[in-house]
Amino acid sequence: MKCLAVLCLSLAATTVSAALNVFACTPEWGALARELGGAKANVFVATTALQDPHRIEARPSLIAAARRADLVVCTGAELEAGWLPLVQSQSGNPAIQPGKSGYFEAAGVVVLRERPERVDRALGDVHAAGNPHLHLDPRNVAAVAVPLAERMAALDPAEAAGYRERVGGFLDRWRLALVRWEQAATSLKGMAVVVHHRDLSYLVAWLGLREVGALEPKPGLPPTSAHMNDLLGRMAREPAKAVLRSAYSDPRPAQWLAERAKIAAVTLPFTVGGTERARDLFSLFDDTLERLQAANR
Repeated sequence: MKCLAVLCLSLAATTVSAALNVFACTPEWGALARELGGAKANVFVATTALQDPHRIEARPSLIAAARRADLVVCTGAELEAGWLPLVQSQSGNPAIQPGKSGYFEAAGVVVLRERPERVDRALGDVHAAGNPHLHLDPRNVAAVAVPLAERMAALDPAEAAGYRERVGGFLDRWRLALVRWEQAATSLKGMAVVVHHRDLSYLVAWLGLREVGALEPKPGLPPTSAHMNDLLGRMAREPAKAVLRSAYSDPRPAQWLAERAKIAAVTLPFTVGGTERARDLFSLFDDTLERLQAANR
């Protein structure tokens, strides 16, 4: 009887202290979940900053992680459409299916940019709901933090006060950082840039950069020789200060254009882990701004 009582107390203690298992589709949402969950969240991140988030394989390891998850946190807006539905269905986990409380989309709580008037594959890789790379405007990260914390609290009611306390602390630090970033970025306003892909649109808009060209002839289509030569000619008429690419993009087109146009080729982390310095959400923006400022001197 005594052994049974000890076993029950042990099981109860395990239940109380059990952490929320979070499956994050991309590093930025994994980093945010860690900020909000602290020691109360076990966070698995399905992708790395050096992988194209559009093109991920639904590997067995992802399915196994989804099977254990209490909460799946993804961008939505079709960013993960090529792999996440298969992971969800193969996981056999009813709690993380679309429409269930264990599934959270960041795109559902912010206003997306570049929503097309029509969807046509001839236009390239266009997302019907709008541009999904919303995390590169830090104001969107703040907008996602509160509903995500509330969802975590709903799934783990015993720790609800902790999630709310942590999101409050995170937002206090984030607001101070946002003021610092926007002050530091004043000199970047109007900086002319060429981008590789439309994954930097939110960053370009937030900082007031001026996009004068893209390496991809259409979103998602690899740069062609004809397009690159046309772009080089355009640079002679409308010079840019830098060619920007995300860490996961092929560096060769940016280097080709930068060398011939005699401008800087800048690799931006894009998300947490994209550079050695970008280890969390705060250093992601610190490093991004420093790299842009260095190219603008």
